[in-house]
Amino acid sequence: MTRRIFIDKQSPKAYHALVQTSEAVRATAAEAGLERTVVELVNLRVSQLNGCAFCLDVHSKAALRAGEDARRLAVLAAWRDTELFTPLERAALALAEATTVLPDAAAQEAAYEDAREVLTDDQISAVIWVAVTINAFNRVSVLSKHPVH
Repeated sequence: MTRRIFIDKQSPKAYHALVQTSEAVRATAAEAGLERTVVELVNLRVSQLNGCAFCLDVHSKAALRAGEDARRLAVLAAWRDTELFTPLERAALALAEATTVLPDAAAQEAAYEDAREVLTDDQISAVIWVAVTINAFNRVSVLSKHPVH
């Protein structure tokens, strides 16, 4: 296997800008009234979809610190098949998935319409920004092959 460059270390200014963006997005989510647990559920679900072991490790710990329940984390990949998630969380997860996988226009529109029924405009914007940001971090970690210790 080819040795990977840790692009966060190779280009620290670019990585620092991404970290600053993440901090601004986290503040935006809080200002929109999204609990930290919702932000971490979005981070985790997007990281599951992208297969980012490093981010899954980081954000599962962050979710637990924020008060998330281990049982809900265990079934997050199948969130549609359980009643353990609130309507707000379900809307956020669906919107995050649509942001990550960029489905066909009809599926994307359906996720957005469902989100409009439960989330405020500020919350929709914040969820999309959380998903966009964690997608960027996933790519940094996956392409750098960051190890999970």
